Parts: sequence; C-alpha cells; structure tokens
Amino acid sequence: MYSLEVSNHIERINQIVHRGVMVPDVDPAVASSWGRCVNDYGLDPESRRLPPVLTHAERIARSEQKRVLITEAKHEMNILYQQLADPELAVVLVDTDGCILHMVAADHLESDLSGLGLRLGAIWSEEEVGTNGMGTCLAVGEPIAIRQTDHFLYKHILLTCSAVPVMDHTGKMIAVLDVTSRSSLLQQHSLVLIGMTARMIENRLLTVNCKHAHPVHFHSRPESINTVHDGKLMVEEDGTIVAANQSALFQLGFPDMQALRRYRFDEIFQLTLESLLQRSMQSSFHPVPIYRAGASSRFFAVAQLPPAGSTQLSFHRASSKPSSLPALDKVAEPANLSARTGKQGSIACVELGDPVLREQFELAQRVVSKAVPVLLYGETGSGKEVLARAVHHRSPRRDGPFVAVNCASLPESLIESELFGYRAGAFTGAQRQGRSGKILQAHGGTLLLDEIGDMPLALQARLLRVLDERKVTPLGAEASVDVDIQLISASHRNLTDLVAKGQFREDLYYRLNGVEIRLPPLRERQDKHQLIEAILQEEAGKPVVLSDQALKILMQYVWPGNLRQMRHVLRTMAVLAEGTTIGLEHLPGPLAELHAQPAGNGAAPVGLTDCLAMGDEHEPVNPLQESERITLIQLLETHRWNISDVARTLGVSRNTLYRKLHRHNITLSTQGNPTTI
Repeated sequence: MYSLEVSNHIERINQIVHRGVMVPDVDPAVASSWGRCVNDYGLDPESRRLPPVLTHAERIARSEQKRVLITEAKHEMNILYQQLADPELAVVLVDTDGCILHMVAADHLESDLSGLGLRLGAIWSEEEVGTNGMGTCLAVGEPIAIRQTDHFLYKHILLTCSAVPVMDHTGKMIAVLDVTSRSSLLQQHSLVLIGMTARMIENRLLTVNCKHAHPVHFHSRPESINTVHDGKLMVEEDGTIVAANQSALFQLGFPDMQALRRYRFDEIFQLTLESLLQRSMQSSFHPVPIYRAGASSRFFAVAQLPPAGSTQLSFHRASSKPSSLPALDKVAEPANLSARTGKQGSIACVELGDPVLREQFELAQRVVSKAVPVLLYGETGSGKEVLARAVHHRSPRRDGPFVAVNCASLPESLIESELFGYRAGAFTGAQRQGRSGKILQAHGGTLLLDEIGDMPLALQARLLRVLDERKVTPLGAEASVDVDIQLISASHRNLTDLVAKGQFREDLYYRLNGVEIRLPPLRERQDKHQLIEAILQEEAGKPVVLSDQALKILMQYVWPGNLRQMRHVLRTMAVLAEGTTIGLEHLPGPLAELHAQPAGNGAAPVGLTDCLAMGDEHEPVNPLQESERITLIQLLETHRWNISDVARTLGVSRNTLYRKLHRHNITLSTQGNPTTI
C-alpha cells in the first residue's frame, strides 16, 4: 500500500513537471516548487538523502550570529506551542539559509523527526530537501502551507507544514517560522496563529535593536494598541524614525522603510514626539487620538520612554514641561469639584454644571463609600463608564484597579473565561500560564459590568454566587480565590422588564440594585454649551472658535447618540476646519440638513418625528426603550444606514446591533429606509 502511494506521488510529479499536465488538487505554488526541484536543483523524489547538518563548531557560531533573533523568538515560539496544544507538532525557526536555529517539540516527536533530518543545524532549504514548508516559504517569500503529498521527497509525505516569513524593519526576510505536524489535517487557524507569532517576534526585535529610541504604538482603533495588529515606530529624541513594523508601513501607506525614513515624526503626524509623550504620560499611557499631517486620518497612539531608559533631558521634557492641552481622554473639571477631591483633573464630562448629573454623582459617591452596589441606568453613549470611573476615583478604593467589562460586546463563548479566568491548559488555545479573569483583576478596586442586561442567564447564576460568597473559581480550577470588589452595573435596558420576561434573574437583580443611578441623556443636560466647548478644544488639539450659528445648531440638535455622538461630530468638524474658526460649513450631513430646515417653535430635529411615528402601530414601550429606539434610527440616518459604521459608533458588534434592531422592530429595506416588522 505504501509503495502504491509512493508510485502515485512520483507519477503526479512527472505529470506536472515533465508532461505539463495540470493536476486539479495540486496548488500552483506547489507545482512551481516541484519544477524548481527537478529543473533547477536536480532532485529525485525517491531520494533518501538527509539534509546537510552544520558541524558543532559551525552551529555554535551560527547561534551566536543569530543570538538576538533566537532569544526573542524563543518566548513567542513557546507560547505558540502551548496555544496549538498538539504533541504531534513541532515549532521550528530557520534562518534565510534554511538552517534550523531553534525547535520546540515533545521529546518523542523530536526524536522521530530527527530520523528525517529535522534537527538543530540541519539545512531545510528547498534546494537541499525539495518542496517543504520552510524551504518553499524562503523561496516564495510568502506564507505557505505544504500538506503531506505536496512535499517533493516521498519520505516527507506524512508531514504537514505551515510556514510564515519573519521580516526586519526594512521588509527584508530574516527568518521563517514553521509548524511541522504528523497530523493529516491542517488546522485552519494554525497559519493565522503562526503569522501572529511572527509579527510578535518582529515587534520584539524592533524594541531590542533600537534600545535608545522611543516606541510609538498606533492604530485606527484604540483597542488594537499593544496587540499584534498595531503599528510600531521607533523614534529618536529628535523625531527621526529609525524603524517600523510592517503594520506601521501599511497603515501609513509607505511601501517600505526607505520611503518612510524621508520623513520626521512631526511630518507624519500633526504633533511632535515630545507632545505625544506628554499626552501619553498624562493619560497614564492609555491611547490618545492623533492625526496625520496634511490629512484627516485619525489614529490612536501611545508613546513610551526608550527601553534602555530615557535620557535625563527626554524625561524632563516629557514629565515636567506643562502641557497647553488637557489629556486627550480628560477635560479639566470645575474648580469646586477639584477642591473637594484634592486632585487635579477629572474624567471627561462628569460634571460641568448639570444639576441632575451632579445630584446623581454625589449619591453614587455616598453609597460607594459604604460598599453598596450601584445599578447605573443611561442611554447608549450617555457616559455610563465615564461616570463609573469618576465614582471609583472618588471612592476609598481609588488606589485599586478599575476594570470595565462590556457584556454586550463579548461573544457568549468568551464571557465566562473573560469574567472568571481559567487555569493553564483549561482549553485549547488557553495561555500557558492561565489567566486571571476580570473579576480577580478588579480585586481591591471597582468592577463595572456594562450592559449587564445582555449577560447570558447561565452566567448570571455564577455571578450571583460570586457576589454572595465573594469567591471566584476559574475555569478548570478546583480551588476558589477570595475576591474583594466594589460592583457597579450599568444598562440602557430596564432590568425589571427583563425580569418580568424571564430574561434576567430576579435574585441577581436585587443583589445588583443597591441603589439606582440614572444619567440624564445629553438632550436634557443643562451644561451642553460647556460640553461642546470642552470636547471641541480637546478634539481640535489647538485653540479654536465656534461660530454663533454653528453653536446654535449644536445646541438645538437632539443628540440621539449622546456624548459618544457629540464627540464624533465635533471631531469631524475639527478635522474639516482648516483654520481656527469652525462654522456652519463644517457641520456634517445630518446637522447641515437641520440647519437648512426653517426654524420654528416646537420643531423636531431632523429624523426624530419620523422615528416617533414609526412606533405608533406597535406595543407600548417604556421611555427607556423608546429612547433607545429613537437613538438607533437617528444613528442609522446619521451614518446613511451603514450597519458597520453604526456598530463602530456604539462600540458594539454587528450581531449585537442586529439584535437591538430586531428587538425594536426595525429592519433595513432595499431602499435603505426603516421599515417595521
């Protein structure tokens, strides 16, 4: 049987290479590799020759030459091996000669693979061993999967290989990361995980090779900062960019590092490195918004001190020089609040003069000081997390962590591990050392469970037990861990209605509802003028003046998306305005339409009357539900019924948004207008 399989393998190679017959199940990249093996390298698919291996002295010299690469790759390779969790695979690193520099594998597999020549110091280039993951990846310079009979030499046809290039900051290949397995099935996620690991190795190499430069991480989405997807620049004290990862080049639109090196940091972005470092420190190194120079593209970024330690000059500049701007995620608070708290600065928009918000804020402060749980109600975008953070910073737990979890944005399959954590090896893909969940991370501080109404019923029971026993049992663990947290729950939905419908546990509701705090929607706040001015100055990044006509429109607008929508609109206006004056011509579409409508007493803002009328034929709903319905339709109009844009504005997934639309009897017609279902 084995001989027949070998004969079939050789016949397929001959059909493609010698007779030019295209075999349907052979990938073109594999067919090209077979051609090189026969025509360029003179290899025989029946050959039993093992690949050449460096001598001991040569291997020691090669290891020393590649010491930095091997050192930085080892950590990420170990993590990848644990993630894949398969004793029948090996994680392999080769240099550009195809020489195996490092390998992670179970002892029994390493011994078996050694019989095929897969060992430290062996040369697995395509020229030496034919088509294989490592060698063919080196030849084509792209990620590739070589499954069993894709190999050229018949003795390798029991192996499956997935390989990805590792690049330096110039885009030059410096190594290949490979996973070789004896499994007949290639896991679909393997190539993705290998690619992510390669990117992590590249980022580690950037840091270690540029120890005296400032790392700058950036991305268009703040949650992607410090992940495998963020762009990373290494910037010298004077603003010279000395290195960048591939994500940075892609996001900035440069073909290679040579093109990027022509520009200084302040020629790429609308601020200096020094300014970004100041803002990063002010925001406790949370991402802050920055803009491309000469363009309206917005990113979020964090600048850090050099890995080798900053010079005294750079630290002095970054930490002691007063900034002319507030922190990008903060707005200077009223003097009376600063005096009461004894701290400078406050979370944005907590108290700028609205009496209802001030009363609710003070009530929350009083009950939190006595460890009473808080149930926070407010429309989407009204600042529930902002208020919760402010309450935490005024509480006796201010020195502890503040941990926020959005129950609506997490897939149900991840909520349990995210909240309760897991021990090492609890499931495939788990981190090697396990992970503490959000509840344990909040120990000694405050835990915010945002959109608690969207938590699955099964997890509600586990949460209730945690609140009663003050103990957490991670997934896969037997022992419980004591936990001490202040709990704040938040929702835009009425939990009593969910309880009545059987969608929320009544016992958990009473456990969460120590006191109810209700945030006023933006349209009802009396400090809109102050909010507009404060947020606009923050988003503009420079002193700007708002015309009286534009301010009037902004004050009249209903703001269905509340603070989140206001910030988005003001950010857009700040980008559109080239000078320091912002006027009617800078209003985005829906507000410009509102300006075009004739003014009159009692006139409803654009789109609002239609929204109200749509609900007439349906069951009566409470004010919170109706308000959310109006908000959704207004946001859909604002974004021209683009579901992705609306979901991004609300900070939820598309699936969550679709569920909300269905709940409120809103669907999308082929004309892009609302219909009812």
